[in-house]
Amino acid sequence: MPRMFRVRLIVIVLATLLLAACGSRFVSYGDGRYSSKNKQTQHVVRKGETLYSIAWEHGLDYRKVARWNNIPRPYTIFPGQKIKLGGVSEKKSAQKTKTKVVSKHGNVTQAKNKNNVAAKKHNNNKNRKITWRWPTEGRIISRYSAKDPGKKGLDIEGRMGQPILAAASGEVVYSGNGLRGYGNLIIIKHNEIYFSAYAHNHNLFVKEAEKVKLGQKIADMGNSETSRPMLHFEIRRNGKPSNPLKYLPKKH
Repeated sequence: MPRMFRVRLIVIVLATLLLAACGSRFVSYGDGRYSSKNKQTQHVVRKGETLYSIAWEHGLDYRKVARWNNIPRPYTIFPGQKIKLGGVSEKKSAQKTKTKVVSKHGNVTQAKNKNNVAAKKHNNNKNRKITWRWPTEGRIISRYSAKDPGKKGLDIEGRMGQPILAAASGEVVYSGNGLRGYGNLIIIKHNEIYFSAYAHNHNLFVKEAEKVKLGQKIADMGNSETSRPMLHFEIRRNGKPSNPLKYLPKKH
């Protein structure tokens, strides 16, 4: 075998092994098509998707997605339906509607619309303080990074079948495997602002619309769409990834 040919063959083999090794460790959360440089303006609903999972996939607040598409609660959508992922900017005057009120002294004052006050009170009641706990035991092998779109939460290693627990009380708004990069995924809504997600599970034990309590077992740890058993855990605030270590009890 000529020496030059042997050198080329060795280079090709080494390059192939390197690519395979990198590919086995890399996990992409969400679809890369939806980066800030290549914004998707419309999403066609696939079977099994919910408004919440679509908002999660695109890093959007579900309330905005519902408003842009005039979808009322309980946010029912259908396969094939086209969902807009952006809307017309709302005017501040519409958000802060005020009504003139004349006092008994004849002075004109400004008062907030009663409906806005009632809505704010309603949201404050719903968004009371959340009690958080760790969703599973294990060593953190990857941490959240605001600069790296591939690190939207924590990766916690463990063993196959290890219990995955609800990190806070709430309602299951997604349970399935339709989001690329997440494998078998559960998303829990804790209030109007905070959501948590549990990815790469083996078995899922809760269904959509089911209420769960703090510490309740919701899944078994697995390796769906990853090379080893692990939990990918995220907390999102108003649709945007937030560092889970800001909320979880200090432990690691």
